Amino acid sequence: MSVVMDPNELESLRKRVTELEAELAQLRANPNAGMTKGQEGTMEAATPITEGEATLKRLVQRIAMILQADKIVIMFHDREKGELIGIPPAYGVDEAILSRFRVRATQGISGEVFREGEPITVHDAITDPRTEGDHIALLGVNNLITVPLVIEKRDDENRVIDKTMIGVLHAFNKRHNEEFNDEDVRLLERMAKNVGSIIANLQLYREVVEEREELLQTFESLTAGLMLVAPDGHISQANSSARAVFGWGNEAIGKVAGDLLGNQPTLLELFAKVQSGQECPSIEIDIVIGGSDRIYQVQAAQVKGEDQKDLGVVSILSDITEIKNIERMKSSFVAMASHELRTPLTAIKGFSSTLLEGVDDDMFEKEEQKEFLGIVVHECDRLRRLIDDLLNTSRIEAGESLKPSYSEVDITQLIYKVQKIQQQSTTKHVIKVAIENDLPPLIVGDQDKLDQSLTNLLNNAIKYAPEGGDVTIHAKNEGDTLLIGIEDQGLGIPKDHLGKVFEKFHRVNNEDNRKIYGTGLGLYLVKHLIESVHMGTIWAESEVGVGSTFWFRIPTKIDIEEANRLND
Repeated sequence: MSVVMDPNELESLRKRVTELEAELAQLRANPNAGMTKGQEGTMEAATPITEGEATLKRLVQRIAMILQADKIVIMFHDREKGELIGIPPAYGVDEAILSRFRVRATQGISGEVFREGEPITVHDAITDPRTEGDHIALLGVNNLITVPLVIEKRDDENRVIDKTMIGVLHAFNKRHNEEFNDEDVRLLERMAKNVGSIIANLQLYREVVEEREELLQTFESLTAGLMLVAPDGHISQANSSARAVFGWGNEAIGKVAGDLLGNQPTLLELFAKVQSGQECPSIEIDIVIGGSDRIYQVQAAQVKGEDQKDLGVVSILSDITEIKNIERMKSSFVAMASHELRTPLTAIKGFSSTLLEGVDDDMFEKEEQKEFLGIVVHECDRLRRLIDDLLNTSRIEAGESLKPSYSEVDITQLIYKVQKIQQQSTTKHVIKVAIENDLPPLIVGDQDKLDQSLTNLLNNAIKYAPEGGDVTIHAKNEGDTLLIGIEDQGLGIPKDHLGKVFEKFHRVNNEDNRKIYGTGLGLYLVKHLIESVHMGTIWAESEVGVGSTFWFRIPTKIDIEEANRLND
């Protein structure tokens, strides 16, 4: 027995099928319809996906109406798991049961239709052995049609050139106790093509959106600034690093680059040249960020789509401030080291030659010879200190520690010893010692490296102190720690350099001190000796035109085993 449908009703249903096919065609033609721009410059995909899902839901409902089926279930093939899984939207099946509806692609009616690509009609699902693997008892199924879900790829002449199986479509339980017939099969096959296309488009769209979101998140997390300027001159993309460089907020996206970068004419000129098709080398621009001057290298390139459509100019901004600083410091170091080497060598050669010329003729008295040889020895010591500084710096940079040798040190005696030796090296300054209270009779430390630290700090103070100015060694017993400072009445250090004076090769260059030579390694080495060897801290206090004081604080007792372990 079969149900005879009214011709008008059948025609109405067929028109609705045509309407649904038209909706599908529109979705294919304009998959980005409804996309809106978010505040972060990312594209929100909720609207088109929702429209596609709504179209699919209406299509499933119409299938149930046309076939007079109680239930419609779509099963999508999960390649990783090798299963056919029930997915929404379904008709006549709640989501709790649908989530349990999964079948191995090698089992049941579902698996057979998926593998063979041919529809199957079952009139008695309860007794048919082929339905055992489908768990259809969950749905109380009596009869069914199962057809394959296929994606067809067509050429320009609408000929099918490729087919991809993505799942199956079920229609369960013909109403009024009727059975599904061949006309039902043909209708379901026709509708399955539309279902398959919508599912494929939604899946592809989700993948594109996810890929785009991942790409945008990658751009956003880059430490280098990335900016895209559209052909019309508007900023279409700028990651967080780029926005931070120029002090922009999210509202900068979509604005005219010329309005936002008016103070960077060189950058705008680069964009214009690249946009016109010219190949341009990278440029460097100066930007003040937080009161600090930064140097950025900018590389730009024209961007085109797969269809060669002009998408604008992309630029990458890399902070090269530190690289430039290192280059300047190294150049300065080469000049200073050359001078530091040349000066003692000149003195050594001069006095050695003078002595050599007078050997045969007894031109010089013993006192004069002694004086000349003393100068030679002094300059040799100066060379040795320079070489030691270079070797020690190289060892520190290579990750090798300066192996300490701890012992009990009479710090008071050491202070006066260093003061006496340094006083002998200058007649233009007075070196004083100011001990605030009784210092510990003995502290634990490396005597040679404490000597080197005090000597370097005193040498530095003498070098920058004006002729006739005092240099003072301060010392204070703080109980568990010892505070020592070297004060001068020199040129002073600008505030923006105070945090950098302990960096290697760093020197404050100005008109007053540019003729004062040095390698820029002394304070760097002292910092290492105080912090790494003696577990202390070191810092500088200064006022330009008044003078500077270099302070360090070290513990009076050191856990020698722990200190040796840290320095291994």
